[in-house]
Amino acid sequence: NFPVIWANQSSVTEFILLGFSSQPQMQKLLFAIFLTMYLMTLLGNGLIIILIRTDSRLHTPMYFFLANLSFLDISYSTTIGPQMLLHLLSQRKTISFAGCATQMYVFLSLGITECVLYAVMAYDRYAAICHPLRYTLIMSRPLCLKMAAGSWACGFFFAMMHTGFTMQLPYCGPNEINHFFCEVPAILELACADTRVNELVDFVVGVIVLMIPLSFIVVSYAFVLAAILSIRSAEGKFKAFSTCTSHITVVTLFYGAAMFIYKRPASSYEPERDKKFSLFYNVVTALLNPFIYSLRNNDVKGALVKKRIEKCTLNIPSHAFISML
Repeated sequence: NFPVIWANQSSVTEFILLGFSSQPQMQKLLFAIFLTMYLMTLLGNGLIIILIRTDSRLHTPMYFFLANLSFLDISYSTTIGPQMLLHLLSQRKTISFAGCATQMYVFLSLGITECVLYAVMAYDRYAAICHPLRYTLIMSRPLCLKMAAGSWACGFFFAMMHTGFTMQLPYCGPNEINHFFCEVPAILELACADTRVNELVDFVVGVIVLMIPLSFIVVSYAFVLAAILSIRSAEGKFKAFSTCTSHITVVTLFYGAAMFIYKRPASSYEPERDKKFSLFYNVVTALLNPFIYSLRNNDVKGALVKKRIEKCTLNIPSHAFISML
């Protein structure tokens, strides 16, 4: 019911999302590109989840958190993707005030959850490399469940605060959002009131959900790097570091774009530039994550090969399989 409460404080009942281009031919091309990216995101992240659930070798804390990340990426993309695709083919590119508030809340919930989850995954790598003999005791199943639940709880709580402060402002026109979804900086540009309090709230929430997890990640990897450097064999160093490269890569991609959007002065807002950065950390990172983890991770590649062998075996007639033996 919260979007309805906020809607009563504004004369605007719907927003118009301007999207990327007003040229029909360009919109059709963008539709084909974004549809392909969205389907690949669903397929790639869905495959990661299935592999982790069905392969016993992947029933470890690291892959438990990776499955959470893949589910987040699917949800993240679905919050924005279908509507963005619909608007690329539609003449009417509107979203209701309540719908905009709901989209903002869900998007922020998932995004903040992902920020915290990256910090949790960094701690998992710290425990695995710095305390290998006690790893299974430290990262017990109850603790993993609590850490994952805590990540989701942080997302839901801070998203409610962030969305509440944004949507309680009066919006009396214009109602055109120069963006492809209801993102906070783009919405604040339309407010008919002083937004300095909102900018302060954005700063505080940004520090909590972006800077604190990022600082935790940096400290965790400082300890990991020290532990890796203390390993004598080059093979041992490479093996230990290879378990971290995928996580470091996705953290760099996600945080780089997200911090540019949410940790810079509101006066520097430029719609066309910011839309590209938003597209990158909303759509592109969700698409790249499964490829980064699968291409760089021997366990995931091994699980994929195992599934392909099992599928091929099931397709071979029994008498042919016996003759092969």
